[in-house]
Amino acid sequence: MYMAYGWPQVIPLEQGLCPSAQKIVYLKVINRTLLVVSPTHFELWSTSQHRVRLGKYKRDSDSLQREGENLQAVWSPDAKLIAILTSAFFLHIFKVQLSDKRIHTGGKQPSALCLATISLLLTEQVPFTAKDLSNIVSDNKHMLLGLSDGTLYSMSWKGEFYGAFQFYPQPTASFDNSQMPLTLENGLSPKSHPKVLMSNHIIPRTSEINQLELCLPLRFLFVLYSDGELVSCSVSKKGLKQVDCIKAEKRLACGDAVCASVALEQQILAVGTKRGIVELYDLAESVSLIRAVSLYDWGYSMDDTGPVSFIAWTPDNSAFAVGWKLRGLTVWSVSGCRLMSTIRQIGLSSVSSPISKPNHDCKYEPLMGGTSLMQWDEYGYRLYAIEVGSSERILSFSFGKCCLSRGVSGTTYIRQVIYGEDRLLIVQSEETDELKMLHLKLPVSYISQNWPVQHVAASQDGMYLAVAGLHGLILYDIRLKRWRVFGDVTQEQKIQCKGLLWLGKIVVVCNYVDSSNTYELLFYPRYHLDQSSLLCRKPLLAKPMVMDVYQDYMLLTYRPFVVHIFHVKLFGELTPSGNPDLQLSAVRELSIMTAKSHPAAMRFIPDQLPRESISNNLVLSDSLTREPARCLILRANGELSLLDLDDGRERNLTDSVELFWVTCGQSEDKTNLIEEVSWLDYGHRGMQVWYPSPGANSFKQEDFLQLDPELEFDREVYPLGLLPNAGVVVGVSQRMSFPASAEFPCFEPSPQAQTILHCLLRHLLQEILEHGMHALYGPIDIIYAQAGSDGARRMAVRGQVSISQMLCEEAAAALMLEFTVTQDKKEASSSVEPNQGDKIEEALRLAELSAEKPHFSHCLEWLLFTVFEADISRPNVNKNQISVVKHAKRSLLEKTCDLIRNFPEYLDVVVSVARKTDGRHWADLFTAAGRSTEYVLQASML
Repeated sequence: MYMAYGWPQVIPLEQGLCPSAQKIVYLKVINRTLLVVSPTHFELWSTSQHRVRLGKYKRDSDSLQREGENLQAVWSPDAKLIAILTSAFFLHIFKVQLSDKRIHTGGKQPSALCLATISLLLTEQVPFTAKDLSNIVSDNKHMLLGLSDGTLYSMSWKGEFYGAFQFYPQPTASFDNSQMPLTLENGLSPKSHPKVLMSNHIIPRTSEINQLELCLPLRFLFVLYSDGELVSCSVSKKGLKQVDCIKAEKRLACGDAVCASVALEQQILAVGTKRGIVELYDLAESVSLIRAVSLYDWGYSMDDTGPVSFIAWTPDNSAFAVGWKLRGLTVWSVSGCRLMSTIRQIGLSSVSSPISKPNHDCKYEPLMGGTSLMQWDEYGYRLYAIEVGSSERILSFSFGKCCLSRGVSGTTYIRQVIYGEDRLLIVQSEETDELKMLHLKLPVSYISQNWPVQHVAASQDGMYLAVAGLHGLILYDIRLKRWRVFGDVTQEQKIQCKGLLWLGKIVVVCNYVDSSNTYELLFYPRYHLDQSSLLCRKPLLAKPMVMDVYQDYMLLTYRPFVVHIFHVKLFGELTPSGNPDLQLSAVRELSIMTAKSHPAAMRFIPDQLPRESISNNLVLSDSLTREPARCLILRANGELSLLDLDDGRERNLTDSVELFWVTCGQSEDKTNLIEEVSWLDYGHRGMQVWYPSPGANSFKQEDFLQLDPELEFDREVYPLGLLPNAGVVVGVSQRMSFPASAEFPCFEPSPQAQTILHCLLRHLLQEILEHGMHALYGPIDIIYAQAGSDGARRMAVRGQVSISQMLCEEAAAALMLEFTVTQDKKEASSSVEPNQGDKIEEALRLAELSAEKPHFSHCLEWLLFTVFEADISRPNVNKNQISVVKHAKRSLLEKTCDLIRNFPEYLDVVVSVARKTDGRHWADLFTAAGRSTEYVLQASML
């Protein structure tokens, strides 16, 4: 997750000899260096902590007149050579060499920055002429570009020309436009309308090639033509050397594609269209369409933004930036959450186009004239963008990243932290339950020598933060607001942290030993960072892909998929005078050879204990710390699965997941509202809540219930973590402030809260219902109706209709008749069994814990609405099950009303839900709620 903060910075560029050529030709970041090529010169800038121009090369007027302006450019992957093709078809190859002269940036010690020496190696006229050229792609030895006649031209970095290759884009299969879905909402997957491979009957084309997109690790080359067709091709294992081995594989039925970009880690192809929409394709699944994103839902159409001009993926491929030709840029997550946008948001009910009327505030918008080029730095902390028609400056946007549950850096869900290149953005909960964002800058003495921040981990209670930069490690005490650092700088510089974990009061560092090219685990107590206090040093077999810890157990995973689990035992008291010692013993080793791909994240799943067992201290300490037998696995492609550590079996749970939080067994606090939840995940479906199995065999996949597949976060709020004592999910969204003295707005991450109390209460009520139905009728299949996004939208729309408009004589008569018939039936309901009584008390206790929270009334309303919405929208069922299901419907609705009746908000909640629903269904609602006449009278007065 990426979130912009602060004001955009400006990098000034030197003006060339031809001011009429107002455009930037090329923009690229490699090895902390930014290359920007203009029509008359190019510059190299540092992208590290200090933005410094390292070198430049300016062509003279004679060279420009004789050989033409710079037209296309490419930087070799090793950053040693720059190739530039001019408008008069001359090829210039430059050598970039860093000098030994260090640059002083104001500190006591010289920085790591060095000036660059640029020299021209050769100038050759290329043996072809073309009206238009595509961009140039390259590997370490060869370059490839597309010509206006549809051919591919190959040449080497030594200036050797291999000639044109007649490329016939006749793949064996293509997509038929008729199979495309009519509309695709942001973040939604078109699984119900997949694109189908059809037989291809393409005639040889003469369209010019506009863009080449090369992905050598996947052996993909994408060729984009001027008519909007996009063809995927396979390349040789030897790269671009064997041009004749390039074979057309598939043709994407875009028809209006204008640009494309590949995410290697996610294996996703992002295609920008003339309609201003970005389509995402799964390269691992026969280039099938996943979803599409656009600004349509925010009130902007293609007439406002123009076509997509450029797409740039973040280094970890978890988000991508989209620039438009006419206005602005936006950053999206893979699931379709809008993380950042330079375009001001307007109301969806606006009659006019967002740019049809002059707006005084529009002058504050960055990139108001459109976006031509973009590049992320190698850490994802900066996004560099160039405005259309501008050659005098580069805009630099600062971004922070979220501590997600991925890789080798652990984090808890209790403390939500976004970290930037030199600071932490911490979500704080005030006494008034208002969430605020605290900016915490790292000590200058540490970050100036170890820029940038690379790993952040929070302790289990969220009161301590471990932060690691390029070298070393520092700790922050949130209560005392103090930093703890290494006293010996030489010890700090010997640590290259590749991962962080908290093991109680001990911080675990995955350290890379440069001298021996090995990895090790270092265990430091939080009270002292020094070699003399090191508790244990554990050599590792290789670089770990994933690490996790639960109480006294630690999990490490190596490639391709080897799992090691250690038991950690501490001897002595963990104090400066206690002389503690720590030992690791291997308790389990698992090698899974049938795994499809290596995991991106793994988390222990402890055995879930009943709440009453923990609160009454009925469970022995040995059983509370027993070794977990299961863990969750999240892969880079979004697949979430459950691994049995006893037999190595893996069970797929769901897909398209970006992150997840394991919540069970994480806290023994009696006020923890989420103890009933096993884990939560977030992806393009929204938030999913997973509960433990109510059956005896908890390993059955069908026993895991997903009662709330879509918690209604807006598509511009990204979830960061949980506040268990408040029962809310904490997310963050972008806000912009517009100070009068600044040219650009200030981007401000704003924390948002979304309650999940209604999900937990409905889960407990559903368990009561299932137990009662099993006792009355034996095992049956109960149909679960879910109130998803459609129900939420219906709720929002109906809330705008007054109750007096919906009230009619027929509805009132039906209401009173239904109330009379069913009132006696309610009184004759069966007695509550002991187990049901426990669940009822547990649901009531959960509600009472949140009764003082400001969102409590909304939770009760949302609970009643979702249950009632599922009740009235349930489809027809088999006649043999009508009576059973009808009883189940009324039971769940009645039990929900019985729960809410314990609180003074009861009357207002029922009336509020009635206002948001069709008056034809009031009879069912008021019958379950009771006191129907009172509700009708109050509703009529609204």
